[in-house]
Amino acid sequence: MNKSITLPTPDIGPGHPRWTDTLRDHSQVTIRPITAGDAERERAFIEGLSPAARRFRFLGQLGVPGDALVHQLTDVDQVHHVAFAAVVPMGDDERFVGTCRYSISRDEAGGECAVTVDDEWQNKGLGTILMKHLIGIARERGVTRLYSVDSAGNRAMKDLAFHLGFHTRPDPADASQLIHELELQTRA
Repeated sequence: MNKSITLPTPDIGPGHPRWTDTLRDHSQVTIRPITAGDAERERAFIEGLSPAARRFRFLGQLGVPGDALVHQLTDVDQVHHVAFAAVVPMGDDERFVGTCRYSISRDEAGGECAVTVDDEWQNKGLGTILMKHLIGIARERGVTRLYSVDSAGNRAMKDLAFHLGFHTRPDPADASQLIHELELQTRA
């Protein structure tokens, strides 16, 4: 069950998408834009990832995320840098259980993308749902290509990229990495 709705949010304003999705285990998540007010949620999300998940996401070992990284990940304009979080209720607040994002490259035709899912929420279809929403937004906004640079050892990302129709090739600059690319529309 996938309902697409557009609701106003206090931090972003009207016209920014939100979705409520049901995962394979029948749990529900809300997917919404990430804002600057999410800094502590983003920090807690990264700190809660396993060392392997952090290594795959950041292509290297990352302990405690610094303020500069958290700021970079939450200070998004939702135009050139688009970021969404899958959230679940946690008391009077909410908790990130997955994130996805893309940043437009200098040529403004393509963007680098990333998706990360909390270890406890993996194998429920959340990564696929996050990426499908991200791809849909990119298409709507005229992005022609998304790509991701990932560790060759990240089997889950390789499987997800294949499932979503990305083409995979070795990174010519680093044999330990793969580049996954998805053409979204024909370039004019």
